[in-house]
Amino acid sequence: MRLALQFIPYAEIAYLTSYQRVKKLIEAVSANKILLIQGKLHPDEETDLIKEAMKKINKSGAKFKGIEIATFVPKAKNLNFFQSFKEKIAVALLGERDIFTVVGPATIVKEIKKDPTKLELLLRK
Repeated sequence: MRLALQFIPYAEIAYLTSYQRVKKLIEAVSANKILLIQGKLHPDEETDLIKEAMKKINKSGAKFKGIEIATFVPKAKNLNFFQSFKEKIAVALLGERDIFTVVGPATIVKEIKKDPTKLELLLRK
């Protein structure tokens, strides 16, 4: 089985509707791609993504087993007042661009573990 990792920059999905965003992600995951998305999905979009995956499981039977999803929010430590202030202004102007979301097919991704400093992606053989 071929393993593909696809990076999706925020700009690629920023102006899509929620429906279009979910559809794009489901299509890519159905093609056995692990997605690394800049930013995070809205909670409603995550819910819709899981619902669409469940529908796809029912339609495809054993071919599609579902998805694994995790959002990683790195936390900066030990920032002084000025650094913290600059970071808050950057987030206000640009959004939370240092956050990323991983979505992968359950046939490839066994588990996603995360803690405040790292994200581990455990794959099936």
